[in-house]
Parts: sequence; C-alpha cells; structure tokens
Amino acid sequence: MTIKDSVRKYTNDLKNVTHIPAKEVEILIMFLLDKNPIWLHLNYNKEFEKQKELEVLVKKRATNYPLEYITKKASFYGEQFIVNEGVLIPRPETEILVESAVNILKENITNETKTIVEIGTGSGIISVMLALMVENIKIIAVDINPKALDLAKQNAEKFVVLEKIDFRLSNLFENIDEEDIFMLVSNPPYIENSYKLPKNVEFEPKNALFGGDIGDELLKDIIKQSNDKKIKYLLCEMGYDQKKPLEEYFKKFNVEFHNFYKDYEDFDRGFILKFK
Repeated sequence: MTIKDSVRKYTNDLKNVTHIPAKEVEILIMFLLDKNPIWLHLNYNKEFEKQKELEVLVKKRATNYPLEYITKKASFYGEQFIVNEGVLIPRPETEILVESAVNILKENITNETKTIVEIGTGSGIISVMLALMVENIKIIAVDINPKALDLAKQNAEKFVVLEKIDFRLSNLFENIDEEDIFMLVSNPPYIENSYKLPKNVEFEPKNALFGGDIGDELLKDIIKQSNDKKIKYLLCEMGYDQKKPLEEYFKKFNVEFHNFYKDYEDFDRGFILKFK
C-alpha cells in the first residue's frame, strides 16, 4: 500500500476528532518515517511499510488523544517545540502574549539587563521565545510541575538559550527573592473548576487548566503579588469572560494603564497592565 493509499484509508477514522483528518494522517506518517512535508509529497506513491504502526497511532488519535503528545512536538511562533504528556500543550494565541511582551521590552531595554519572571512556564515556550527575541534580559521561569521544568529545560537547550533562563520549582513567588523585577508574564490556569473540558483537553494536566471555583482566583493572586513586589509590567492570559471582573479588580491597585487584547478568534484573551 502506498503512502497515498494509507492517507485515504485512515482519513475516515479521524473525521470525528479533527477538521483536517487527511493532514493529521500525513503528520503521523511523517512522524513514523522522520520525514518532512516536501519529502512526503515527492514520495506520495511510494510503498509505505509501517502500516501496523500507523494503525496503532490512528486508533490512539481517534480517542481524542492529542496529536502533539503522539508526535512529541508542537509548532509555536514558527518553531518546533518538544512537548510531553503531563505538560500543557502550547496554544497559538499565546504568541500574542509573547509579541506584546517583546514590544514592551524592546521599547524599554537599555544596556542594563532587565529581569523577567514567568509564572507557570510549562513547556517553556514563552521564556524561550523571549530569550531568543530580546537581548539584555534575564528570565526566571517557575512552575509547580517538575515534569514541566524538565521539558522547559530541554526546549531551552534545543534553542541554545539555557544560560539566559533560570528554571525553578516554585508556587508563584515562593522561591523568587529577587528585587527590581521589570516584567511578569504568565499563562496561568484560569478555567473554573466545574467547567466541562472538551475531550481532547481532558488528556492535559488539570493543574495547568483549572484556576479555582470562579476561575480567576490565581490570576488575581498573581496581580496582587506583582503589585506587592513592585513589578512594573504584568502581562497575562485570561478567560474570554473574565474582562469585567478583572477590570474591577484592577481598581484596587495604583495602575498607570491597562489594555485587554483579543485572540485570533476575537475572544478576550489577555491583558497588559502597568503599575505606577
């Protein structure tokens, strides 16, 4: 059976779990063969000799098991990051958070190195991209999940930025004693505990998704502690329905300005806040 025939055969098995079933079968084939899309389409009529292995992977994906956990990689900001089960899968909308942080940093960076903190680093994508895109910064990236920190270090090593990032096991600021922190960035858990997750998301770690009974408890904790630490800029992702309660919460602090931004589907997705 050729590669082309294999794609046809298994596409139907994935129609209920993805809007691009044929593309995902191709991705699984490339994963098994360790090949890229150019090679695949140049060899579409070549015999495919890993039918049994492909069938196993297709059946696994058909249960809504995330494709990224199967291939152990996810695309972010045009780069391929390593991902593992037990760590949150990177989302495209987090690119907006990174871009916003980079714009502020490039406007404010001088010859003096500035300290950035990332809370809940997960696979390390935010810290790694900031380290790649901005000079004269030192990043402290924390997480409560040892698996996440191990993975984040792998990604930092892959992109040769490990010397710019200090990875620490920490619950919020628990193991951060540094003063004069310029910016905090975070994609924290912000989903309310009672929310029913989509089937594919159920495979991801719950402590990276659920933020409390209301959902914004951890976000508010981050805002308060950032204010207490006299951090100048705070950039966070949030839930699509959390704009109004957070805007009210900002009034408790001496805020110079705040902006909310939307994701690629036009949902409220994050905020940028500057303390006075």
